Amino acid sequence: MATTTRDYYQILGLSKSASADDIKKAYRRLARQFHPDMHSGAKKIEMEKRFKELNEAQEVLSDPDKRKKYDHYGANWEQAEAYEQARRQAGASGGVGQETPFGAEGFSDLFENLFKGRGRAGANRGFAIQGEDLETEAQLTLAEVFTGVTKRVSLQEPRPCSTCHGSGALRGRPCPTCQGHGATLHPNTIEVRIPAGVQDGTRVRVAGKGQAGSNGGKSGDLYLRVAIAPDNVFRRQGSDIHVSLPVFPWEAALGADVMAPTLMEPVRVKVPPGSKADSKLRLKGKGLPAAAGGHGDLFLTIQIVMPPSSTDEEQKLYDRLRAIPHLDPRAELLAQARRRSNS
Repeated sequence: MATTTRDYYQILGLSKSASADDIKKAYRRLARQFHPDMHSGAKKIEMEKRFKELNEAQEVLSDPDKRKKYDHYGANWEQAEAYEQARRQAGASGGVGQETPFGAEGFSDLFENLFKGRGRAGANRGFAIQGEDLETEAQLTLAEVFTGVTKRVSLQEPRPCSTCHGSGALRGRPCPTCQGHGATLHPNTIEVRIPAGVQDGTRVRVAGKGQAGSNGGKSGDLYLRVAIAPDNVFRRQGSDIHVSLPVFPWEAALGADVMAPTLMEPVRVKVPPGSKADSKLRLKGKGLPAAAGGHGDLFLTIQIVMPPSSTDEEQKLYDRLRAIPHLDPRAELLAQARRRSNS
């Protein structure tokens, strides 16, 4: 799982003696600071990396068992179980002594030597090896991002081979049932809960649903990579949502109560008298769940539209409006063009 080589305590700004409460408080504080939604441009890309590191650190240090292994083995903590079993087996066969005091660095070298040739039938026989992680895509609509959603995922789930019991070998040869892999594939459907407010590209981890391990090694993890489908009505900007709101000229001029779309049910909004094109109405808390808590806002951008056709009565009203003196709406545009041509 972990790809970072930075010290988890350093990422959280804590010492190794930090309490569970210290870890929780540090994570909450830094999550607000580093969350990508709070930044834009190149800074957002940098924060996405920092936020991923932060989540990795929190996931390990907030789990007492994982933290204990990390404190002892460092960056190689995930292979601790395989190491312990390999050391015991090697000691039993007269190889590496069971009483040898290996630290994090010694373990790294030993593990590299023991598991060279991983994946070849017989080369890993007798050693527990963790399965690989798997990744697939989960498409969400903005409405599903708003509420959170449970997705059904169809998998070919690896299970220990019933012939060789996961060893990959039978009577000294590669198992004919699993072809030496130690596992066979079986169709399975699982349900995965994706939280509200998730970002496009987020990876949701499902522990133990990846590739099966060999020789009793634990399975890898499954990652669902979230892909948010484009929406014809709503445009997302962080936790805020933007949508165009068409209004007739007289509604903009006189004001009106109109129905406006939201990610759930339509709501009635008041268009103020004298509203101009591209002016915005804000519906507080009608956006997506925000990283810092609560919800973003929904912004309605006024779009003044003409009716598809005009009756004789409407034409007469337009004629009366045209007869009333008004300032030329193009005056400033023409003045700017003249200044540019004279410069």
